[in-house]
Amino acid sequence: MISNLSETKDFYSTIIIGGGIVGAGVFRDLSLHDIDTLLIDKKDFASQTSSKSSKMLHGGIRYLENFDFPLVWEALHEKNLWLKLAPHLCFEEKFYLPIYSDSIRPKWMIRIGLFLYDLLSSFQNSPYEMKNKIETLEINADLKEEDLKGSGVYHDAVVHDGRLTIEVLRDAAINPRCHALNHIGLEDYEFLNDGRIRVILKDEIEGVTKEVFCNDIVFATGPFTDKVLAKSAQIHWNPQLLPSRGSHIWISKERLKIKTAILLTPNDGRVIFVIPQADRILVGTTESKVEEEYFDLQPTAEEITYLLANLNQYFPKAKIQEDDILSSFAGIRPLVKDDSTATLGKTARVHKYFQPLKNCHVLVGGKYTTFRTMAQDVARSIVHKHKKAYIQDKTLAEFRFKMRYNPFKQKGFTPEQEAQVRKYEFIRCEEDFNRRL
Repeated sequence: MISNLSETKDFYSTIIIGGGIVGAGVFRDLSLHDIDTLLIDKKDFASQTSSKSSKMLHGGIRYLENFDFPLVWEALHEKNLWLKLAPHLCFEEKFYLPIYSDSIRPKWMIRIGLFLYDLLSSFQNSPYEMKNKIETLEINADLKEEDLKGSGVYHDAVVHDGRLTIEVLRDAAINPRCHALNHIGLEDYEFLNDGRIRVILKDEIEGVTKEVFCNDIVFATGPFTDKVLAKSAQIHWNPQLLPSRGSHIWISKERLKIKTAILLTPNDGRVIFVIPQADRILVGTTESKVEEEYFDLQPTAEEITYLLANLNQYFPKAKIQEDDILSSFAGIRPLVKDDSTATLGKTARVHKYFQPLKNCHVLVGGKYTTFRTMAQDVARSIVHKHKKAYIQDKTLAEFRFKMRYNPFKQKGFTPEQEAQVRKYEFIRCEEDFNRRL
């Protein structure tokens, strides 16, 4: 492993821009195929979209209504894969979907949808259930009783999104030919006539720059992609993204009497997850257009009001107020534009792979859960350039280290774990260490 820009080589076969979960997935895939690679991120790894999710690995049950069956099938199989590969970072959870007299989706429709969801998982999901009103309230006592008909129960997974990204990167960096550096910005890049790419990198901490060359460059920059590629005169890039802002709040577990996760379906067509984790409950998300700078977003007052209003509609006895919010966060989903709909909530989470130049690779869209299969599109192309066989099953392997820090059961690192984190998890400042918890 390397710890600063001066330690990088002058040439890498591949340079990856973006240290979120998708970039990490490409990095690991190339590492397992022994392709010398450098991955950089302007901020800390997983400090933006990849740590600002709803903390789930899921198939996307709401995408069933859009008939996005291939996407749901893929995501459900990936979810169940990571439950096996990283059981210390994710766990299966029951999700209750309450059904009321005025619900958009009646009970018969919920039953069909949940069966289809299990079917698309090849029945790897724990089986769905239908609960009556009494059974629903026994588990979730604060749920609104008036007009409650019962609930459907299905299974998805809760994940520590930031730590999974870090551990994917850490596994890739075991290969001594593969390096990852955070707080390194992309200053400039140029496609040369000899087929190489000249890349100018800047250390955002130390202020120094360095020229590095590569044969292939990968942009896994999530919602920043359109802005990054628009700066290049050599890439004639048409904007592909419809960025969607999503905000969440954390409240104390004591403020809601619920024992499992709950999926709320307001009549505005959105969905809100209420997910207990350790001593807190996560509530989100919103869906709105992004007007400001993309880095380090915070929820707006309107989004906080929206989440609280829906919480109190579904849990009137709890009377949740703004003072009950422990913390909040916001991030951007990199949705791919779809000419058939202008509605953020209806936009599918498919991904697209572009090669605007033969040695320039761009991944856009997708969802956290499917990062491994997204990465395969790029990794396959690059590995074949090296006259090697691409073996897609390599990324099915368990991580090559055994730290097993469980953020759901531990309040902090043991001394031995802290030593490992400081040595192997790309700590360049104390804020980086705090984000590893």
